[in-house]
Amino acid sequence: MPEIESHDVDVVVIGAGGAGLRAAIEAKARGLRVALVCKSLLGKAHTVMAEGGAAAALGNVYPEDNWQVHFRDTMRGGKMLNNWRMAQLHAQEAPDRIRELEEWGALFDRTKDGLILQRDFGGHRYARLAHIGDRTGLELIRTLQQKAVADGVEVFMELKVLRLLHDDSGAVAGLVGYWRPSGSFVSFTTKAVVLATGGVGKSWKYTSNSWESTGDGHAMAVWAGADMIDMEAVQFHPTGMVWPLSVRGILVTEGVRGDGGVLRNAEGRRFMFDYIPPMFAAETADSEEEADKWYADHSAGRRPPELLPRDEVARSINSEVKAGRGSPHGGVFLDIASRRSAEDIRRRLPSMYHQFKELAGVDITVEAMEVGPTCHYIMGGVRVDADTTATTVPGLFAAGEVAGGMHGSNRLGGNSLSDLLVFGRRAGMGAADYVEGRSGSASVDRAAMEEVVRAATAPFERESGENPYDVQHDLQETMQSLVGIIRTGSELEEAMGKLEELEERAANVAVAGGPQYNPGWNLATDLPSMLTVSRCTTQGAIHRTESRGGHTRDDYPAPDAELGKVNFVQRVPAGGARSGGAVGTPSIRSITITPEPLPVMPDELQALFDEEAH
Repeated sequence: MPEIESHDVDVVVIGAGGAGLRAAIEAKARGLRVALVCKSLLGKAHTVMAEGGAAAALGNVYPEDNWQVHFRDTMRGGKMLNNWRMAQLHAQEAPDRIRELEEWGALFDRTKDGLILQRDFGGHRYARLAHIGDRTGLELIRTLQQKAVADGVEVFMELKVLRLLHDDSGAVAGLVGYWRPSGSFVSFTTKAVVLATGGVGKSWKYTSNSWESTGDGHAMAVWAGADMIDMEAVQFHPTGMVWPLSVRGILVTEGVRGDGGVLRNAEGRRFMFDYIPPMFAAETADSEEEADKWYADHSAGRRPPELLPRDEVARSINSEVKAGRGSPHGGVFLDIASRRSAEDIRRRLPSMYHQFKELAGVDITVEAMEVGPTCHYIMGGVRVDADTTATTVPGLFAAGEVAGGMHGSNRLGGNSLSDLLVFGRRAGMGAADYVEGRSGSASVDRAAMEEVVRAATAPFERESGENPYDVQHDLQETMQSLVGIIRTGSELEEAMGKLEELEERAANVAVAGGPQYNPGWNLATDLPSMLTVSRCTTQGAIHRTESRGGHTRDDYPAPDAELGKVNFVQRVPAGGARSGGAVGTPSIRSITITPEPLPVMPDELQALFDEEAH
């Protein structure tokens, strides 16, 4: 058995994106010893790819904006599947979190009066995204990591966490993982763990997600006994690059459309006017003339249809491509060159200009971009208490994309960055409160730790077996073709069968060489997480026999009023069977799924929707 390095701390935060950094800062402020563990290098979290801005009802551009309108927009965007309390807290606290970030040194774009400038984004009634050009996520990470390091948070980089460990009471009390450069193992005993591990997009062929997004936190939570909700709700961002191949899937920020960009099909027509849903008809322009009037003067006319919520735009693009009106490489054209001057584009969208010019050889100041839907975000995740972010497992907390509930069945653009700040802070508070109320020291079973290490090193002991890259390739093909943007019952059942085959293959992967700098082994240890979240998503999609938000069933094209009242909750039953081989986790074939009623919204918040109806 290899040596296992050990550490003992009060709180471990897994993930160094916006939510993880904010949680670590908050827990550290309470005088606790905090370890921040990240799979890649500090500063490389996927949060840096969030370009458009952070949504907060500051009212700097539209004084009439307020938290109630932001709350209503968020709930409507999520097709009312949201946890209302999370949406309320987010809308109420986001402005303070943005101002706090500014106090810590973040440099936002300004209005002519010196206030934080805010831009338009899809699904938001008013311009409310605080931004730094199109590099908002980068500035957020820069500011938070500087604060965290200055405050004394201990950072453990390039550390892959394999499993969470429990104490005798069933509370999470530790974890075991390995250093990616050396392959040597490391463990932590801790009184609380905060999951801030981000998304799951690397299980799909076309994704905007970076390599880290293999669903580690989602999988570790369900293996540890936590509840998951609405895992079928996966968002396909409408504008990922589809050409050239070298940059396929890389995101084109919604800020391009917020700043005037329009979508055109192969015929050159702005097709989004054909896809305005009744829910948004009253506030959406139905002609080019009216839409252009709005761009010229936001107080005149209704919003352009390109700024509908992401699920609506993604489905519209998909429909155009299926009808044979797509671009040569299976997308549509996003045109800002004819809408703004070259100087404006370079000033307002510097990262987009550089990305296309340097990586794709496309000058967006003179030609259109080829874009299409790409797997971007999962709304489903670990079920948490809205106020504390506590999961259903004692000692375990979750914030950011790994946590479910906040965004319902569809996330509005810009809500992710403010979500990270609001619930990252609350996760740090919740974990600190839990630690301060816990007596005694944390301890974990050495035998359980060694079992995880044996399972992780098993691929080295096989002289022959599956290549992990072949398993990953077939998984991504399966999820893209059968559990993609448009789903059917027969294809989902087919996907479930293929996933069972892939689980068997993943349990028999073989890896050559040693553990040092071995990407094949790194992938082999990621596959259990990817397969777990893929099964949860597919199982949830089978049971949600309706179309709602990011989840579209071709065989059930309309929303179902009764299903709109429930979350689908997934969990591994207590004492669930163990699976062998390289997986070394509770059998994911034992995951159950149950519809459970949504939390009831208070009358005073429900009245906001009644007011809108009138």
